[in-house]
Amino acid sequence: MAVISESVKAMNGYKLHVVKTEKYKTNTLVWKMKAPLEKDTVTLRSLLPHVLQSSSSSYPATGKLRSYLDELYGATLFVDLAKKGEYHVITISVEIANEKFLSDPTPLLKKAFQFLSEILTKPNVQGGAFDQDTVEKEKRTLKQRIQSVYDDKMRYSNFRLVQEMCKDEPYALHVHGEKEDVDKITAESLYEYYQQAMAQDELELYVIGDVDEADAESYAGELLSLEERKPQTAPASAGRTGESVNEVKEEQDVKQGKLNIGYRTNVVYGDPDYYALQVFNGIFGGFSHSKLFLNVREKASLAYYVASRLESHKGLMMVMSGIDNSNYDQAVNIIKEQLEAMKNGDFTEQEMEQTKAVIKNQLLETVDTARGIVEVLYHNVVSGKEITLQTWMDEMDKVTKEEIAETAKKVSLDTVYFLTGKEAGK
Repeated sequence: MAVISESVKAMNGYKLHVVKTEKYKTNTLVWKMKAPLEKDTVTLRSLLPHVLQSSSSSYPATGKLRSYLDELYGATLFVDLAKKGEYHVITISVEIANEKFLSDPTPLLKKAFQFLSEILTKPNVQGGAFDQDTVEKEKRTLKQRIQSVYDDKMRYSNFRLVQEMCKDEPYALHVHGEKEDVDKITAESLYEYYQQAMAQDELELYVIGDVDEADAESYAGELLSLEERKPQTAPASAGRTGESVNEVKEEQDVKQGKLNIGYRTNVVYGDPDYYALQVFNGIFGGFSHSKLFLNVREKASLAYYVASRLESHKGLMMVMSGIDNSNYDQAVNIIKEQLEAMKNGDFTEQEMEQTKAVIKNQLLETVDTARGIVEVLYHNVVSGKEITLQTWMDEMDKVTKEEIAETAKKVSLDTVYFLTGKEAGK
């Protein structure tokens, strides 16, 4: 069984997490910055990592920065953004060869720390502003990124479901921010926000690979020191209450309808019922052997695709499906019937065991990559809980049929969103 051993140490302004493993021939540094999701900052935050990775004070042009990475045996730099519950998380990763596998003894791990420190603390700044050309170029790319959500109807309908379902909650904000706010950002305002984020965000640095823990700690202490801070916590948002289901139909020129249904699970990561919720979701709609797949797609031939997924830190479950515009009522009814079946314990021991096995394989596949290990471990930072991978698997193994049915009873339908073709709505 793959058990991740993680050591955590408080450094100046951030926590250092070292995961020693001989699985890879590379070492990976993953920097995480977490702050509450807020309308005023979400677009600035979405732009920031892309500007930071474009250039720095020592490498003032993207070409120079990329050439330097090539010199480091093709090291890679990668940025990403995610929503975890009511938090907005920036990720900056550097992956570099482990010199143990090279004839050249250059201490590459130290070089990776130096490079990450350069990207984070020595950006390409003149006179209290980021480089103007870089900011303008990344603003154009950010607009395209936001627009691409509108162009991809599967992603768009999922975004619209969340928007409708979480109307007055921070979670309704899109991870890439608001298109109309991009133009307002200046090189000065972005630099000002960068200083705020570096001073206030909750920061974690993960080092994954066949590394010496003492080396990692010494490089981190020497090369990356920040101000101490008390990280901001996101205010808890209660979510929509009331018995009535929110039903939204939107017409666009689409050939295939997109039916997205949102539920409140009333269970979040770290709750005692969380493991039962995972198994419930797997049997209900998480996999190709699930009730939704078999009943909506295979038996009734109503959907081109259908699946459910959890947002573990927000307590949501989303069902996504593509259907003919005329099949709306039938599809909604069959999906509702599958949830009732789960609440009534109408599933077999075999479905349960199969689902547990698939979830386990999925987890083990995830932790086969360095970034996957970080994603699994980072759940603990977001939730403020300490759950090891071994505990996660052991607790899921123990889940009983009764517990799954009881957890299903906590799941309540909140919003039904349907993106339909124009003819069908008439």
